Amino acid sequence: MKRILMINTGGTFSSRPGPSGLAPELTGGEIAAQLGGGISSVKLEVEDYCSLDSANIRPEDWSRLALRIGEIIAAYDGVVIIHGTDTMAYTASMLSFMLQNPPIPIVLTGSQLPLGAPMSDAADNCLCAIEMASSGYSGVFVAFNRKIMLGCRTSKVRTVSFNAFESINYPNVGEFNAFGLQLNLRRDNPSPLFRVQEAYSDRIAVLKLFPGMDPDIFRFLQEHGYEGVYIEGFGLGGVPFLKGDFTAEIRRASDAGMPILVGSQCRYEGSNLRVYETGQRILECGGIPVHNMTQEAVVTKLMWCLGQTKRREDILRFFQQNLVQEVSFS
Repeated sequence: MKRILMINTGGTFSSRPGPSGLAPELTGGEIAAQLGGGISSVKLEVEDYCSLDSANIRPEDWSRLALRIGEIIAAYDGVVIIHGTDTMAYTASMLSFMLQNPPIPIVLTGSQLPLGAPMSDAADNCLCAIEMASSGYSGVFVAFNRKIMLGCRTSKVRTVSFNAFESINYPNVGEFNAFGLQLNLRRDNPSPLFRVQEAYSDRIAVLKLFPGMDPDIFRFLQEHGYEGVYIEGFGLGGVPFLKGDFTAEIRRASDAGMPILVGSQCRYEGSNLRVYETGQRILECGGIPVHNMTQEAVVTKLMWCLGQTKRREDILRFFQQNLVQEVSFS
């Protein structure tokens, strides 16, 4: 019988109505009890990490979670993390980088309605996550609405629908149907080089461009000690280079050693800085392309990279590599 650890962090899944709205209260033991016979096929153990709305999850929580998983990983066949949906994609992405070559499945899940609420998706999502955690396929995944997605490719795309999450620019790696769990994964031999690399820097900024935005924001960020910037540009990744010249500021910041990443505000199909003049100018000025990564993966990879090195050249090299299937180069 597979031994699975369920780590409870709170979120809607474990919430109850209160005077100020829904708030997480259920313990891991209460969750397991409500799941009942659905978990009889595994030996499920529970651990309460915290009880937070995921809007309150911070980078230090990612680091502590990674370290905790590193401590217990040899004792279990899989890990399930109950998590609020609002920042679950960020946590899944960061754990993908912090947990290098995990030998077991680590599966995040949550719900749009609390466990026990009429028509809730919570129990179904959790049972799917437990099944995935029992699969023997190593990696970090998200289980939601009977889909299995790579953690570093997942984004929350809807606020109230049960199909709240999608795998962006990458196929789902599995689904549940009438034949059970169907996976599109190779069962590779796990790398013996599992290690936790929990260091990070949260001194980054994300700039979503709008017409007329003042590029002086770069100087403000540098003066206040920020170490990296991700620009969500227009279309394929374009930024202004006439009035309000962003390319000049990208050059100045890059020459000063600050990594400036550039992608698209569009969620699907990725960015390509080689098509238009504006993109070519970005590359000439030192901008670093992010191709078809999710916003969550760009943010967490940049934070993780800055935890390993502060040198712009090293950050560039990291973003030219596909570390955990977070990016496709075309």
